[in-house]
Amino acid sequence: MSDQEGFTGATDPSPDGLPDAVMTYVEYCGERMPLDADRRFFIGREADLSIDDNPYLHRRFLVVHNENGLWWLTNLGTHLSASVSAGDVGFSATLGPGARMPLVFGETTIVFTAGPTTYELSVFARAPQVRAVTRPNFDGGRTTQGVPTLTESQKLLIVVLAEEILRREGTGSSAIPSSAKAAARLGWPLTKFNRKLDNVCDKLDQLGVSGMRAGGGKLATNRRTKLVEYAVSSRIVTRADLPMIDEEAARNAVG
Repeated sequence: MSDQEGFTGATDPSPDGLPDAVMTYVEYCGERMPLDADRRFFIGREADLSIDDNPYLHRRFLVVHNENGLWWLTNLGTHLSASVSAGDVGFSATLGPGARMPLVFGETTIVFTAGPTTYELSVFARAPQVRAVTRPNFDGGRTTQGVPTLTESQKLLIVVLAEEILRREGTGSSAIPSSAKAAARLGWPLTKFNRKLDNVCDKLDQLGVSGMRAGGGKLATNRRTKLVEYAVSSRIVTRADLPMIDEEAARNAVG
């Protein structure tokens, strides 16, 4: 997995939520790999963290590195992007090929897809902390667009597509089911599933979420993977939503 020794011992957390014994580390599949400020930590197919032998994954895709006391995440890939988020402060962004960003959130979640597989890992970095902004109260006016409002069935569709990655203990990899398998899991006709998938992707596209549409305004063929990336990294769906799947399947089985 890595040429660095994983950290798994329990320690008392610091006030910002990071263990005192390890200031900065990467966590993947329950394993913690401490980082050295004097050494770059590569993530990919053949790297310090060798995630998978997936041929669609770059040998060195991401690198976590320290510059002047600040930790950075850089995308070394040429065609893969990563969804980066910090749920506690409501931050979410896409890190495209060649781009980089500072890790200033304490815990940063990274989700990306290579071929048919989606991966999730976390970076815990002690850095200047970004706090959630206090929301002022405004009277009147229109609500700012940006956070998707989903119906129960639309959220259920996302949950079933992200089921495998949500069921994993900690971070790791998952395969996203086909539309036919996801529809069967819920007891829905495929036509119903595809119609709702189109509606969800159209709604997110209008909010500016990338990857929902291809050239010419057509819905992208890989929109299911991009949808899962966005929903998991943005915490639109979580493990707490998983019971929705069995409840829906039971209702349709009875029907």
